[in-house]
Amino acid sequence: MARTVRFHEHGGPEVLRLEDAEAGAPGPGELLIRVDAIGLNRAEVMFRSGVYIEPVREFPARLGSEAAGVVEAVGPDAAGFEPGQAVSVVPAFSMNDYGVYAERAVVPAAAVVHRPEGLDAVTGAAVWMPYLTAYGALVDVGGMRAGDTVVITAASSSVGLAAIQLAHRVGAVPIATTRTQAKREALLKAGAAAVIVTEEESVVDRVRELTGGRGAEFVFDAVAGRGVLDLARAVASGGTLFLYGALSGEPTPYPGFELGMPALNMRTYTLHEITRDGERLRRAEAFVASGLRSGAFTPVVDRVFDLAEVAEAHRYMEAGNQLGKIVVTVGH
Repeated sequence: MARTVRFHEHGGPEVLRLEDAEAGAPGPGELLIRVDAIGLNRAEVMFRSGVYIEPVREFPARLGSEAAGVVEAVGPDAAGFEPGQAVSVVPAFSMNDYGVYAERAVVPAAAVVHRPEGLDAVTGAAVWMPYLTAYGALVDVGGMRAGDTVVITAASSSVGLAAIQLAHRVGAVPIATTRTQAKREALLKAGAAAVIVTEEESVVDRVRELTGGRGAEFVFDAVAGRGVLDLARAVASGGTLFLYGALSGEPTPYPGFELGMPALNMRTYTLHEITRDGERLRRAEAFVASGLRSGAFTPVVDRVFDLAEVAEAHRYMEAGNQLGKIVVTVGH
């Protein structure tokens, strides 16, 4: 038996239960992982609340798709892994099928990457989702290059901070947006070339000013809603507005029609585009691992909770005050 976080109904953090459950044995193409640390993502809050893009198929339901740990058992046809190896689990599966909020978890081998040497469990649970998300949209799909400008919303999130570091790595210019002054200095210290405080400044005017009137080649937006209209006005001709989240919870208009049909590419993006394609994941893994080795990528961990505090960790995430990743550790 393994201590496992499950929920038996939709609701707030209070519906999360730490229960004993069978981890099971790995089947074909699967691994059994001893979980040492879990990376929390907003998708889990939405899944628990019943507002995720994928509904819960049955209760009790498990949670979690990002973790770090050690391989304990290898199922048939799970080549490339052996017991005792330090690994990370990346979001590449439905939480209806697998969940890593547990002491031990069976996961698909296709969703597991070898943990670079020197990366501890907490960092190993904090690195992959943020950097793979930023890399997948901006580099793999968008082709961001040196000299490009990227506007990053929700910039204090783990993905936003990863995008700032990614921009520097390829020679691009990251402009961060934040609602209030509270996180402005922290974002400048994190590497933002400029920070736009949206409650006090016009995103369009500031981006045009910072780019010599050109606009940004990329906008990397986690918020969506009506705000995309202003963001679209800040995009350079032929540039791309990526939507990778919907934190606003509001309907999102299509700016192309409302703004008079500018030369705008607007594209939704999900991490699964990368993690469910073996070749693209291989390239992304190599890119992120090399950034970790060189020091260009330094995952930011805001706060660490214990598995028994998982409900409190969810409350903390929902409060939205963190700078970087929230991680839950698992004592054995």
